[in-house]
Amino acid sequence: MTSSVPRLVIAAPSSGGGKTTVATGLMAAFAARGLAVSPHKVGPDYIDPGYHALASGRVGRNLDAYLCGPELVAPLFLHGARGCDIAVVEGVMGMFDGAAGEGELASTAHVAKLLRAPVVLVVDASSQSRSVAALVHGFASWDPEVRVGGVILNKVASDRHEALLREALESAGVPVFGVLRRVAQVDTPSRHLGLVPVAERRGAAVDAVAAMAEQVRAGCDLDGLVSLARGAGALSCAAWDAAEVLASSPPPPLPVPSPGAAAPSTPPGGSAPRPPSALEGPRPQTPDGLVVAVAGGPAFTFSYAEHSELLAAAGAEVVPFDPLRDERLPDGTAGLVIGGGFPEVYAAELSANEPLRKAVSALAETGAPVAAECAGLLYLCRELDGQPMCGVLDASARMEDRLTLGYRDAVAVSDSSLAVAGTRMRGHEFHRTVVEPEAGDAAAWGVRVPRRRLEGFVQRGVHASYLHTHWASVPGVARRFVERCRTS
Repeated sequence: MTSSVPRLVIAAPSSGGGKTTVATGLMAAFAARGLAVSPHKVGPDYIDPGYHALASGRVGRNLDAYLCGPELVAPLFLHGARGCDIAVVEGVMGMFDGAAGEGELASTAHVAKLLRAPVVLVVDASSQSRSVAALVHGFASWDPEVRVGGVILNKVASDRHEALLREALESAGVPVFGVLRRVAQVDTPSRHLGLVPVAERRGAAVDAVAAMAEQVRAGCDLDGLVSLARGAGALSCAAWDAAEVLASSPPPPLPVPSPGAAAPSTPPGGSAPRPPSALEGPRPQTPDGLVVAVAGGPAFTFSYAEHSELLAAAGAEVVPFDPLRDERLPDGTAGLVIGGGFPEVYAAELSANEPLRKAVSALAETGAPVAAECAGLLYLCRELDGQPMCGVLDASARMEDRLTLGYRDAVAVSDSSLAVAGTRMRGHEFHRTVVEPEAGDAAAWGVRVPRRRLEGFVQRGVHASYLHTHWASVPGVARRFVERCRTS
C-alpha cells in the first residue's frame, strides 16, 4: 500500500527562528483556502500541537522517532493525515538536532527523511544579509538525503533588507517561498516551560493564530508551497490503527488463577479479583460502559491523542473532566489517567477543589488503576508548593529553578497497572519541579541517563512518574490498563 499525502516539513537552523509562527500560520492559511490540513509536530512537545489544532481544526499529533521508534513515524503520520489534502509538520530545535548522543535520531531531518517530505527552512534574517546564502547552502548540502525545497525569511527589517537577502540567495539555488516582517502581535507569551498553552489563553490564542495566518498569507507563496508539498515521495506503509495494533499486540500479562486454584485473598485497600471467567477470551474492542476518566482543562493540557484512541480500542469509554471545575469524577469511573500540564500554575485552584481531591483519593484507595505522568504525579502528592493536593502519595512537590529536560530509556521495576516489571519504554522528562522522595517503596521506573536512579511510585493500582511516554510504542500498556479497570 502506498500513500502520497502532500506534505511539508518546516525546519529552522536553531530554536527561536520562527518555526511555530510559520507552521501554524501555514496551517491556518491553507485551512482558510478550504483545504483539510493535517497538523504534526516533531518531537515530544505538547504545547505547539494545541496551536496547530486551533489553526487547522484537527487534532495536533506528534511524530517522535525516539519515543515511538523510527518505524512508527510514517504509520502515525498517515493515521493523522487520513482524509486530508495537505499536511504541515513543524520541526524541533535546529534541523539536525535530535536525541543527545544518538546522531540524527528524532531530529527534524530524520523525520523528514522517514516521511520523504520536502523541507522548508525558516531563517531568522534579522542580523544578516549576504551571509544568509552560506547558511542556507550549508543546511541544504549537509545531508544529501534531506531535500531542502525552499526557504522562508523571517524577521526581515525592510524592503532594502529583503532585496539584499534575495540577491544573496540566488547564488544558493534555493527558492524563496516567503518573507515575513517583524509583527509584534504574532509573538506568543512564554513562561518556564515554553509557550503558554492554548487552553489558558482562549481568545488571545485565537487572535494570535489569526495574526500568524494573515502574516503568512500576505508574505508567502502559498501556491508554490502547495506545489512543493505535492512533490513528496510516496510512503509504502499502512496507516497506524489503534484497533489493529491492539489485536496484534501480546495480551497483557495478568494474574489469572489456574482452574481449581483457590481464590487469592483480598489485598489491603483493594478488592477481590473477579473469577477467571471474567478474564478469559478476547475482549470487545468497542466501548462497553467501562469508563476511563482523563484529566483535561487548563491545568492538564499534555496528552497524546493516541492514548485515548488506544483506550477506546481496548474497550473503554474515555470521558474527559476538568480538575479545576468538576467536583466529582465522571459517573462509573473505573480508571483514571492524569497527564501532564501546569498544576504548579493552578495549585491554589486545584487545592480549593477539595471534593474532587477526595474523590481521586477514594478511587485510588479502592485499587482502581490510576496512570499519572508529571503534572499528574504532582497532583497525587500530599502537597504542591505548600498547597494540599490529593494525598494519594506520601510525597511533597515544589517548584525549583533547575530545568529537568531530556529523553529517558526506562525499565519498569515493579508490576503495575501499566506494565510488568522488566518492560522497557522510552520517555521524556520536562519540568521545573522536584518530588521528595523521588521514588516510592515500589518504584515505577529504573532510569540510567543522565544518572542511574529509581523514579516514580507504584502502589495499589497507581502508577505515577515524571516520565511522559507514548503508548503507541507499547500498545499493550493501554490494553493492560483497561483489563485492570475490569478486574480491580
